[in-house]
Amino acid sequence: MDYAIIETGGKQYKVTAGQEILVDKIDSADGSKFVTTKILLVRTNGSILIGQPYITNRQVIGKVIGPVLGDKIRVSKFKAKVRYRKNIGFRASLTKILIEKIQLDSIKPRVKNQIKKDPKALTRVKK
Repeated sequence: MDYAIIETGGKQYKVTAGQEILVDKIDSADGSKFVTTKILLVRTNGSILIGQPYITNRQVIGKVIGPVLGDKIRVSKFKAKVRYRKNIGFRASLTKILIEKIQLDSIKPRVKNQIKKDPKALTRVKK
């Protein structure tokens, strides 16, 4: 079973291809593409790759299905003998995402200050 652990909205999710997940609200249109490179761990073909903190050259690609409201949470406050009662409700705004694939080696790694080294330049000495 191939899976990845991604981070979005400050939370971590274990995802596999074809899975639907609920994440905190994302400002994206329905049917738009969801791409994240914040991957913490990938397991493929029995080998595990752990990021420090993120794995480079990997992407998790999905499709935004649409906004969803979470379960209603009811909170009641009560103080005895003073006739104080208060009820508060909350419903989280979530986004449903269909994970399409975990793409490996999808991004070419960036090499900082890539300079072709001249063997003659290394032997020269400035006076």
